[in-house]
Amino acid sequence: MNKFILRQSLLLLLTATIWGVAFVAQSVSMDYVGPFTFNAVRCLIGGVVLLPCIAILNKFNRKNGVECMEDETGKEVKSSPQSQKTLVIGGIACGVLLCVASNLQQFGIMYTSVGKAGFITAMYIVIVPVLGIFLRKKVGAKIWCGVGIAVVGLYLLCMTESGFSIQKGDLLLMLCALVFSMHILVIDYFSPKVDGVKMSCIQFFTCGILSGVGMFLTEHPQMSDILAAWMPILYAGVMSCGVAYTLQIVGQKGMNPTVASLILSMESVISVIAGWLILHQTLSTKELMGCVLMFAAIILVQLPDRAKK
Repeated sequence: MNKFILRQSLLLLLTATIWGVAFVAQSVSMDYVGPFTFNAVRCLIGGVVLLPCIAILNKFNRKNGVECMEDETGKEVKSSPQSQKTLVIGGIACGVLLCVASNLQQFGIMYTSVGKAGFITAMYIVIVPVLGIFLRKKVGAKIWCGVGIAVVGLYLLCMTESGFSIQKGDLLLMLCALVFSMHILVIDYFSPKVDGVKMSCIQFFTCGILSGVGMFLTEHPQMSDILAAWMPILYAGVMSCGVAYTLQIVGQKGMNPTVASLILSMESVISVIAGWLILHQTLSTKELMGCVLMFAAIILVQLPDRAKK
């Protein structure tokens, strides 16, 4: 493994770790503020945190009076009006999808445990290659096998013993996983073309503003409640948003998408460990079996195909 791949892998692993622990912060914050309020405040904090980072990076990246950035090959390319337009479009597109996904996730966490939320959200690893069908990308038998295993895992994890209905929180988290899948595909498309830190900043302000609209329309935020939840909000804003989502965009550059997705899926395991250590949450034997099957499906769809002789 060369130094570049090792660095990118460590960045993505750090991203997964921060996201896994963030499920705890998201769960705790629900005792004080509503979902829209939480996401509005944390995303605006994430955007503000990146502003000085962008200023510092611009200072170091300035060359002969021309602002430069690196493409996916590491080669410097000059900024242009077209690239700026692509940056804005990419940032807004990511922000809209992040707003929908993060709020679905936040509402879902209100009705389920941290560990279950982490594993259901990780279904984006299976959904991404399935969505590839619509992008004219071939999907083999291995993918469909992984989807089948994941469906069985979801059944064990989500279905109650008293019936065959999916709980409200589980459905919201499944929709969240679908939107996060689209978010990953959009990042894969735009990240090689633009500055990752700037695009991340734009997506946070977009998500924060849109969540703020939902906050004022459906919730009654009080500054005292926001201040009472300062610790989980600050962690989610600075670490989960400002650091982790930026690391995702930067870490995916130049990486094999299969390897990147597998590393990011570790957030589901870390969320279970974090929920157990910090919130003392547990899963039943049936739910644990569901988690094992879902993680097996996640690993299966990421395994490389055997080379033909």
